[in-house]
Amino acid sequence: MRLTMEQVIRYQTEGYLIVPDVFSEADLQPVIEELEAEIDARARKAYAEGKITELHEDEPFEKRFTLLCEQNREVGRGFDINGYLGEAMFRFMGGQGLLDLVECLLGTEISCNPIQHVRAKHPAKSAGEGNDYFQNVPWHQDCAVTSPDSEASEIITFWLPLVDATAETGCMEVMPHVFKQGYINHRSEGGTTIVPELLPNVVQVLAECPKGGLVIMNKYTPHRGISNRSDIIRWSVDLRYHKTGAASGRNHHPSFPVRSALNPESVLTDASEWRRMWREVKEEKGRSLHRV
Repeated sequence: MRLTMEQVIRYQTEGYLIVPDVFSEADLQPVIEELEAEIDARARKAYAEGKITELHEDEPFEKRFTLLCEQNREVGRGFDINGYLGEAMFRFMGGQGLLDLVECLLGTEISCNPIQHVRAKHPAKSAGEGNDYFQNVPWHQDCAVTSPDSEASEIITFWLPLVDATAETGCMEVMPHVFKQGYINHRSEGGTTIVPELLPNVVQVLAECPKGGLVIMNKYTPHRGISNRSDIIRWSVDLRYHKTGAASGRNHHPSFPVRSALNPESVLTDASEWRRMWREVKEEKGRSLHRV
């Protein structure tokens, strides 16, 4: 699958693009099964330590993690791509179907950016305001969590839900066209967010996206997450890519080539090397991650 010329123009005009039907169930299942295995391992460890009393083994992927976190928030602490460093996620990030779309916007020399996340947005009625796993992300631009040296780098976000992302489950809202203004000052209070007085006065768009689809965003496009009013977890994966050789915005974290027509042997295919790079940088302390 590749983007049509109309889709490329829309992305370049509005600063975001929703692309349905990119991934099949079979494409996503290895990632989901790997997440399920990580959740199960965390649950069994917490159970053995007496921190939870119920494993909820029969609950589905869309519900089990919430039920575990309700018993003890420690189950969810540090749950992210660079936390569990799974083989299936590594393969997915370098998968042909995804990279065919990335290539339409970045060309053939592509690196996977080190800013990458898997997120479980729990139902609001289960989490409650203020809980550390209630992820109602405020208005921000993705460039705000990069270092200033990457200002000239084209870093594009590819966000995909592992369940249908709707107004009920807590999809994103975006501000079209605003990316043309460039970086807007942010503050750290209340989570990295655009300074309220500088928030553009534009009509916001609900970026609903079905499972198997993608939301592609310019790094300057303001967006936020809305509350999950459903009874399931809104699982999502947030990946970013940039042109190989450009500043990644997190130069002390490992980015790596995933496609190259000029130097195919440079592409990283060894997941153990990826894990080694992450574990090495995690030993370093005291670095500032981004500009805010």
